[in-house]
Amino acid sequence: MTAAQINPCDLSIAEAGAALRRGALSSVALIQAHLDRIAMRDPQIGAFIHVAKADALVAAEIADKQLAAGLDRGPLHGIPFAVKDIIDVAGWPIRWGSRGQATRIAGETADAVTAILAAGAVPLGVVATYELATVGPDTTALSRPPVNPWNASHITGGSSSGCAAAVAAGLVRIALGTDTGGSVRSPAAYCGVVGLKPTFDAISRMGVMTLSPSLDHVGVLAHSVDDAGLAFAALTGGSWQPGGISGLSLAYGRGWAVDPSAHPSLLPLLDDAAGALSLCGARIVPVDLPEYGSAEAAGSDIILAEGHAVHGEMIEADPAAIGDMARASIRAGHSIPAQRLARARECVARLTSAIDAVLADHDALLLPTTLAPAPRFSAFAAGKPVWTAMRTIPFNMTGHPALSVPMGLADWLPLGLQIVGRKGGEDVILRIGAAFEAATDHSALQPSLD
Repeated sequence: MTAAQINPCDLSIAEAGAALRRGALSSVALIQAHLDRIAMRDPQIGAFIHVAKADALVAAEIADKQLAAGLDRGPLHGIPFAVKDIIDVAGWPIRWGSRGQATRIAGETADAVTAILAAGAVPLGVVATYELATVGPDTTALSRPPVNPWNASHITGGSSSGCAAAVAAGLVRIALGTDTGGSVRSPAAYCGVVGLKPTFDAISRMGVMTLSPSLDHVGVLAHSVDDAGLAFAALTGGSWQPGGISGLSLAYGRGWAVDPSAHPSLLPLLDDAAGALSLCGARIVPVDLPEYGSAEAAGSDIILAEGHAVHGEMIEADPAAIGDMARASIRAGHSIPAQRLARARECVARLTSAIDAVLADHDALLLPTTLAPAPRFSAFAAGKPVWTAMRTIPFNMTGHPALSVPMGLADWLPLGLQIVGRKGGEDVILRIGAAFEAATDHSALQPSLD
């Protein structure tokens, strides 16, 4: 296939940007290609709940005129993005995935969206979330849950469900999501895309629905590590440039992957990933980590308690307007005693110290993102949440940045490698992710959609 035959939707941000700057592509044409693909593919996927066609085309025209006049806002100039349905864009329906907010129109634009707009990016629309960024998939919420582009019988994970589905289906290269217990990284792993949860508050949460104030993070889901790096740079006013990883010391937390719920393919894929990074010049050092179960239990208590404090009154004011899963999740926070919550916060302090100690001796930590690929929708037929084995919530508790990148397939569904870094060390984990991506063919594998 020649460059002229490539659908603009399939160009990386860097490739599309180069085409825009040499006049081989316009932002209007790029946006129209995405709109056409959404119209073709999304009826089966269900990622978008609001396509802002008119707004996107107007913004694209402005982007083209600015480039023609010599005003270049950076690598994201003229590039489309989507936002999760809890991140406000003024004038758009941002409804938190909830029938209780079915008429809500955002009055202001979230800081994160303002930042990426300032970088010249074009807002394409709103993608689905699990209701109130809690649990799912729930057929009693506002809209049907998106399906996994790799296999429509399987879930996307959540709560950034629409972000992951949209990126995996090639509907958009980047989407802004949120991560409170793994809500960027686990859908990224399940859908075979890249998910970056930055350091706590590296990206402003102003204008984003709150679930758990001490654990909420704004993050990015992207088609590639380079796309994620460019988006993160735009969101934070920084820069991104991939580089080598020779000489880096990578702690290998293999013990967190040894679990009865782990898929049989997980450990071989994880060992292969560590080996690939070793061949890239990094030094792999096995390490022992704190017991996982107690950390997960503490993090869950914090999410539930803080979620009830934020949303409890709204739930009880009109319980019937809230889907079954979200209502049960928020209500569960009411029953957590103060003493138990205090112990959970003590666990956060111990866990933070332990991870800081590991990262004092090593440049990053390698772990699985989830222990198994995406479950089937049929597992949720009873209408209740199903526990899925992830290894994500500790880093919401500690605030360390964490990146999930595709690591291979199990039963023809994706699994993710998680790379955790020092606070403020997004550039390092992105470099590691980019090196892994370049050294393997995992990210080249794509779902069959056309």
